[in-house]
Amino acid sequence: MQDNRPLWVPSAEAVARSPIHAFMARCNADFGLSLSGFEDLHAWSVAERENFWSAVWDFCGVKGERGAEVLINGDRMLEARFFPNATLNFAENLLSGRGEGDAIVFRGEDKAEDRWSWDRLRALVSKLQQAFKAQGIGEGDRIAAMMPNMPETVAAMLAAASIGAIWSSCSPDFGEQGVLDRFGQIGTKLFIACDAYWYSGKLQDVGPKVAAVAKSLGVPTIVVHYAGDAEAVARATPGASTLETFVAPYQAREVEFTPLAFAHPLYILFSSGTTGVPKCIVHSAGGTLLQHLKEQRLHCGLKAGEKLFYFTTCGWMMWNWLVSGLASGATLCLFDGSPFAPDGNVLFDYAAAENFAIFGTSAKYIDAVRKSGLTPRNSHDLSSLRLMTSTGSPLSPEGFTFVYEGIKADVQLASISGGTDIVSCFVLGNPLQPVWRGEIQGAGLGLAVDVWNDDGKPVRGEKGELVCTKAFPSMPVMFWNDPDGAKYRAAYFDRFDNVWCHGDFAEWTEHGGLVIHGRSDATLNPGGVRIGTAEIYNQVEQMEEVAEALCIGQEWDDDVRVILFVRLAPGVTLTEDLVKAIKTRIRTGASPRHVPAKIIAVADIPRTKSGKIVELAVREVVHNRPVKNQEALANPEALRLFAGLAELGPGS
Repeated sequence: MQDNRPLWVPSAEAVARSPIHAFMARCNADFGLSLSGFEDLHAWSVAERENFWSAVWDFCGVKGERGAEVLINGDRMLEARFFPNATLNFAENLLSGRGEGDAIVFRGEDKAEDRWSWDRLRALVSKLQQAFKAQGIGEGDRIAAMMPNMPETVAAMLAAASIGAIWSSCSPDFGEQGVLDRFGQIGTKLFIACDAYWYSGKLQDVGPKVAAVAKSLGVPTIVVHYAGDAEAVARATPGASTLETFVAPYQAREVEFTPLAFAHPLYILFSSGTTGVPKCIVHSAGGTLLQHLKEQRLHCGLKAGEKLFYFTTCGWMMWNWLVSGLASGATLCLFDGSPFAPDGNVLFDYAAAENFAIFGTSAKYIDAVRKSGLTPRNSHDLSSLRLMTSTGSPLSPEGFTFVYEGIKADVQLASISGGTDIVSCFVLGNPLQPVWRGEIQGAGLGLAVDVWNDDGKPVRGEKGELVCTKAFPSMPVMFWNDPDGAKYRAAYFDRFDNVWCHGDFAEWTEHGGLVIHGRSDATLNPGGVRIGTAEIYNQVEQMEEVAEALCIGQEWDDDVRVILFVRLAPGVTLTEDLVKAIKTRIRTGASPRHVPAKIIAVADIPRTKSGKIVELAVREVVHNRPVKNQEALANPEALRLFAGLAELGPGS
């Protein structure tokens, strides 16, 4: 495949039957427009936000009272309010189905399988709702869960949302302090945890951690059975009961839905916390619902009855995104555990067996499959798969090529990027335009996304800051414990006045797509030239000798020098020849400025629980500065590998 030809082009038939095409036709009819393609639709959606978001509400069938006004203070990012008079209930919109059809399919590695009908899901939501109310939990109270990605977690979230409680979750692999760093900030009234979980085929006992966290939080605890002995964990935990005991007094009945303001808090999500205590980011019910419906129905083409899968844990915002698929009548396909247990086929086995329409994962996973030598295109029936999405870090051009050569030739591949900050995407795919190698297809509808230089001027064909210049519904309501909004303003609005600065180093392409070059705060500046770390990873991680890489800028001689750490493939040694080969690859594939001053082999690379490498934490260790919140890391012990390296000391 040539770089000057798209990897995928939508057929005329696929375009004609896509929900986004129907949406555009309805907008043309309702507003007297003549929109004819995605670029037209996007331009209108930004110029006429009130009409656009009103149309999204109607087209997606939001359950609730919309109110007369759509947007007030629209020209002021921090004062803007969408649907200020609307009322709705998030859970009512997600519990969109009834009957014995599948609402949720679940797999826990090769250890557990389950199927939940819409009626079964509704029944548990009803019982939990009654039990929560009996505990005195109501509007604005917080419920915190340390849970696997399993059906009971979805039910508990829906029950919380149905009464206006605020949901917050993390995965059970977080350490005790990592859990408390999050839930200890938000004054939770109830703690929900599992008894154990599976990872890489091994049983992970969390009983002592559950007891310790529950004691520190000092609130009632619900222990959900998954892989261990829930009754034993409950007995050993102060103020705890099993889920079965908790809901035993109640019979399933019609779920009651409390009407709430559009801006009523729904979720508290947490920043990664690798440079300090995690920020508590509060998202609204209405903003989350509308943004997710737009992305799933229009950008992803999701339809009722389709199977939606995303490989995620409950500590990553993609879980919150995934569960919103219920609002479109889709079947959620949940998976918990390692995507390589029992082997690298496990997710593709799942996709083939359940006929996934949408397969969401991370760029790191796609690269790991590529390096494993698997070719699912030849080994699995993926005929139902029409969309594959990738996020977590920039997907390399080689990753794009592998999807088409190794997974499926006629799939739409959507690299997407956004984050916890907006519980959604700034840039993502759409079914109306081609997919080009290494490029995100474009900006989200209704989002005034642009790339600005340091002077606050829009730029094309050069790298700059990813910004959003107009307010949008899924902006956070606030940060928890930030009464005057100072932390919120500092996070996004310090750089440019009245403009959201997201912290991504990005570039528009000639096709109208985008490339993300890495995080702005991890950008390298040798000789004053800004270099995105992804530009280096895209070269070196394609070499079979290199399993993974991490790049930082080291302060050196009143400048910055580029340091590249590599985790090598099994049996590979970092010889002088390999160092030379890596530098040559970077020089020819990127530029001479990208070539690192030092290349150092390490046994492991630290990453967050959601798999993102932590360049800033490594940079702090190299400069002998403390890393404040190592509990945020999946493998904090790896940081020691970067301390006191002779190769980076004086005279090196």
